[in-house]
Amino acid sequence: MNRVKIVLDADVIIHFSKGDMLSILPNIFPNYNYIVLDKVYEEILGDIKTQLDNQITFLKNISIENFSPKGEQLKEYAYLLKKFGKGESASMVYCKWNRDIIGSSNLKDIKDYCIQNNIVYLTTFDFLFFAVRKDIISQKQACAFIESVIKKNSKLPSVEEFKKTYQQSPKQFKLLGEME
Repeated sequence: MNRVKIVLDADVIIHFSKGDMLSILPNIFPNYNYIVLDKVYEEILGDIKTQLDNQITFLKNISIENFSPKGEQLKEYAYLLKKFGKGESASMVYCKWNRDIIGSSNLKDIKDYCIQNNIVYLTTFDFLFFAVRKDIISQKQACAFIESVIKKNSKLPSVEEFKKTYQQSPKQFKLLGEME
């Protein structure tokens, strides 16, 4: 049986790269294959692309997959491209047809579509939550990660928001607990 994939969008890759934790990302849910669609890979630039390439080439814990939609998938992709970027559109269509998980913090673009199509999604905060819960990093490290990413001009909710989220352990995290 094929393992479920976590299809990473550019924003999660960028966050974990800017937070100097890209190498731990695949350790958070080790029973899943982590992939980046070629449409997303094309959006990654500079030093972050170099880090991602190192993960792919040397650590071999993330892989690139070509997205070549046909038939209904192609129609859906074309429809989504009218509203969203190539990476988000490709990732959502891929996950819908393959029953995989999308890793994206771009909730403005993905949330409604994922809910309508029963696609599980993980945000940067979700990954951090489980990294802390599994003792991969401490809560203090998670907070330092958030501060670092924000200082490097990426959008993330505040450290206070993460602490509140972590303490409340919302229903989504309880549902995702099955992923462990």
